[in-house]
Formats: sequence, C-alpha cells, structure tokens
Amino acid sequence: MTLLGTALLPAGALAARGRLGPGRPFSHEVLASRARALAARPYVAPPASPNAVSDYDEMVKLTYGEAEAIAGHVRLFPASKAIAPHAVTMHILEAGMAREIVDTSRLFRGGKDADASGFRVMDADGHSDWMAYIGASYFRSSGSRDQYGLSARGIAIDTGLPTGEEFPAFREFWIEQLGETRLRIHALLDGPSLTGAYVFDCMKGDRGVVQDVTASLFFRRDIRQLGIAPASSMFWYDQSGRRGDWRPEIHDSDGLAIQSGNGERVWRPLENPEGARLSAFRADDCRGFGLIQRDQNFDHYQDDGVFYDRRPSLWAEPRGDWGAGAVMLYEMPTDGETLDNIAMFWCGDEPAKAGGSRDVAYRLTWTSNDPSADAAARCVDLFEGPAGIPGAAAIEGGRKFVFDFVGPGLAGLDRSSGVEAATNLPAEALISAHAYPVVGQENRWRAMLDVRPGATAQKEFRLYLKRGDAALSETVIKVLKS
Repeated sequence: MTLLGTALLPAGALAARGRLGPGRPFSHEVLASRARALAARPYVAPPASPNAVSDYDEMVKLTYGEAEAIAGHVRLFPASKAIAPHAVTMHILEAGMAREIVDTSRLFRGGKDADASGFRVMDADGHSDWMAYIGASYFRSSGSRDQYGLSARGIAIDTGLPTGEEFPAFREFWIEQLGETRLRIHALLDGPSLTGAYVFDCMKGDRGVVQDVTASLFFRRDIRQLGIAPASSMFWYDQSGRRGDWRPEIHDSDGLAIQSGNGERVWRPLENPEGARLSAFRADDCRGFGLIQRDQNFDHYQDDGVFYDRRPSLWAEPRGDWGAGAVMLYEMPTDGETLDNIAMFWCGDEPAKAGGSRDVAYRLTWTSNDPSADAAARCVDLFEGPAGIPGAAAIEGGRKFVFDFVGPGLAGLDRSSGVEAATNLPAEALISAHAYPVVGQENRWRAMLDVRPGATAQKEFRLYLKRGDAALSETVIKVLKS
C-alpha cells in the first residue's frame, strides 16, 4: 500500500483473482482493422451505464481513497450520470496479449463495484495523478507543476459551426505499462461520423508530460470540419479586461500560439467575447500550435485554491506532412470559471469524405515551460485604455493598446537602434505607434499604439517589433472592438 492505499496489481494478479478475460493477440493494426470495419456499419449509440452513480460527490467518494490499481499505477473512474454516464471497456496489455477487465470489484474505494468510465495515472508514490482520460474523447495532464488545467480531445467535429458539434467518444482502452513514468494507451474511438484507432505513447519527465499520438481515422459520412489535435480551455478575464471577481485574473490559458510553415510565429491573446466566434489562422505545413499559459506569476491571480499560475500549456507538433490548412480558434462568452469556453484545433483543406480514411501523427507536450518560445521576443503582457497622453484629456473615439515583449533577441538594443512597432492598421485608424525599452527591465520592450477603431472595418490588427526588414518578435493578432 502507498500513502493513499493504492495497491499495485499486475495482470497476473488480476488474472489469478478471476478478474480478467482470456488473452487475445493485440496490435495497432488489429485495432485499426476493427475501426475500419466498424465505420462500414451504421452507428449505434452506447447505452448509459445502469450502475452510473447519481452525482459528482458520489463519484469522488468511489475514486479517491483506498483501492487497487491496474497496469502499474492506473486507477479507474466510475461511470457518473453527471460527468461520464457511459461505461468503457478496459483491457490490460502485456507482451502483445490483451485481457479485458471483467470484474472491477475492489478497483473502487470501499470495494464497491461500478462500471469504469475512464482512468487516471498515478505517481509511483500514490500522492497524485498526472494524466486522466474521462468523458467523450477528453483527456488531460497536470504537466510539470502538478496542476490540471486545460484538456485535449481525440478529435473535434464541426466545433463552432451553426449545425452543432458532434462528440465522438473513446469506447475501449488498452493499457500497457512500460515503466514507472511511461505507458502506452490504445483507444477505440466511435461516433456518428467516424471511428478511430489511437495510440498514445506517454512519458512523464521533469519538464512535463509528452504524448506521441498516432491515429487512424475512418469516415462514416462527410465531415464539414475535421479538427485534429483539439484542445479546450477556459478564459474569463485577464489584466486587460473587466474583472468579474475579486481575483485580478482568471484563466487556464491566456493565448493561442502558432508556428507556421514559413517560420512566422503568431500570438493571439484569448478573449471572452460578447458572442461566440470562430477564427481561422492560416497554417500550411504547420510546425506547432497550442494554448499557452504564459503568465505564471501568483501575484497576478492571487488564487491559492486552484492555482491558475500553475496551469500547464499544451503544445501540438505535427509529425509528417499535414499539408495545407488552418489553426481554428473558437471562443464563447462566459461569466464564470467552471466551464470551458475556448477550443482550438487544426483543420486541413482536404475534405473528409464518407468511406475515406486518414492517418495523422503528432506530439503533445504539457508543460509550464513555454514551448512556443525561441530567440524571437514574446508578447508577455497586454494592456488597454483610453488613447492619449496620461493626465491629458483622452482622445475622443480612440483606444490605447500596450504590448510588452521579452526575449534574448532584444538584448543590447536601445532607443537609437531603430526598433519600430509595425502594424497593418490603415493610416486613418492609426493615431500613433511607438516602441521603446522598458526602464529597469532586462530585454523588455513596449509597443504603444493609439487607435481609432471606428475608422476601419478591420475586425483585428497585427503588431510586431522590427528593425529594418528583420522581425524581432512574434506577430500579435489583436481583436479590434469598435
């Protein structure tokens, strides 16, 4: 037993107690063949578990406390009417042989029997978990600072479209323990529009958690918008917005970062919009994209309960040639912190047609070290206010935007170095633009723009620091409100 009372049960011990079914040969190819055959048949929605617990509190009682683990350090979640009402089939995979868990007794707190709806991966000492899969195709990791935040998904279908979103779900899992901090997860995805065979090769290290993902997708019907490597997060407000609570900022992520195939780095600060909106950012031959929590200063949140300063970032790196496409960002309005209102994914130009298939591969990195950082300066702060000189009358119809950049590429530069704030705002909308080093701060520059939003039809504008023809920073894309 560990301090949390988690006994480790290898497959042999479970089998000896009659909890596992017979062994069957298993591989990704076997699973992909099954997914392909399933896609050729009409979709059948899974029934709700008859043993699903009634509420969240009852789920927590069964999940946390003394119980046995499987496949090394894996603990099961029970089916719950409030969170995950459908049972999933769990298998243990060893040496190419898969055995289904047919008896879950003693795998939940208090020895109670329940249907599994997902699982979490515990640290070796049993103090906490560092990865969890539960509900539809959702999964997440606590990253490098032991704090959950945003979530990933296996796939996103028609997210943000007026026709409504579809939520395929992982129906079966195969868990293969490869070491104290490494395991391989196979999963079968099923939904009205597609099926999928997934492999997640997961490793926990000092800098966070890395998952190498491979998926074979098979389409039952045409899909208007197929979202690859999707993630969901929450953004209520930051230092530039109106507070909705006594805490200065509340968000799981503060921006979308993109590294395009042409080398340009883009930063799009997240917004809590007045109405739902879907934005597309061209990213042909994309090198990486993700939802980032750049602000990790406790003083900026003052939350000693759920610790927004410790929330991990999630970075997706395509493997192989993904071709032409765009990173999509869906933002919904929210007046609280309990529901995700942000979604992100990559959508290729190639249509997903009924009867077709697609193989994709990518790496997910959950970490508090900003994976979008390089020699180019990053935007680390954004402020807004009335246009004009402080202490003087505000410019009527004007708005001030202040961007702070930090990066090693700014070292040694001063006001005489010819650094400029470059923007695509038209002359009639741009009142003034200045860039200068922030006094007393190392390698930190400030770009300050006074803008007349009503003088342009643009919904957003681009801003970056440059010196001559050379870009010194990433490009910030800022929403422009009238």
